[in-house]
Amino acid sequence: MRIIHDPKRPTIDDYVNTLLDHFVELHGDRFYADDAAICAGIGTLAGIPVTVIGHRKGKTTEGNLAANFGMPHPEGYRKALRLAHQAEKFGRPVICIVDTPGAFCGIGAEERGQGEAIARSLAEFMNLRTPVISIVTGEGGSGGALALAVADRVLMLENAIYSVISPRGCASILWKDASRELEAAERLRITADDLLEFGVIESIINEGANVASLMRNVKRALLENIQYLQEEPLDVLLQKRYEKFRKVGVFNEI
Repeated sequence: MRIIHDPKRPTIDDYVNTLLDHFVELHGDRFYADDAAICAGIGTLAGIPVTVIGHRKGKTTEGNLAANFGMPHPEGYRKALRLAHQAEKFGRPVICIVDTPGAFCGIGAEERGQGEAIARSLAEFMNLRTPVISIVTGEGGSGGALALAVADRVLMLENAIYSVISPRGCASILWKDASRELEAAERLRITADDLLEFGVIESIINEGANVASLMRNVKRALLENIQYLQEEPLDVLLQKRYEKFRKVGVFNEI
């Protein structure tokens, strides 16, 4: 948790600026507004046209306030879905960068249909007729993360977490004591190693010794997975995606 909250940790802006050429960010959900907590746009990855959608966090107090600390409103998820369907139309692979404590739970977000926006994202990403890869780069919090993680390949950085609830929130609910968040984190089994063991993710990306090596490893993983997924017929791809998520909720006692 300390590592992923480090303000020096790369954000989606670092990924698109380092990995992509000719990135153009697109704005607005065509219903209500633009949400700065979701960054979405198009660019090229080693010459391959791709659509990138992800949670945005800032590196300063001002940046975090502008992006609502990476907690999207419903218009953010509707913008993401608009860009995903555009990618489907033009045959571009979709890359999702997941890093959020969760979707924003304010009154305005609920009034504008936060639950519906997330549910629609889950349903429509499941049937999206183009390859989808999601990388959990920091916090993968609850439905706010899952909305961008219905993918053919879900990858995690080695120091990322992916969970139904934050450890602090879990401790507050279970024991009415937020100071027990370390104990909650251990019991939740939310690390990349845990989730690979459960079969929730496909692989772990080594972060290396510095940001440069991290970016090289992420780029390599993306290119390998895009090449593999583009070789699959779309109907086979969708069937495998369906079967993958049918199995996600089925675990044995450990």
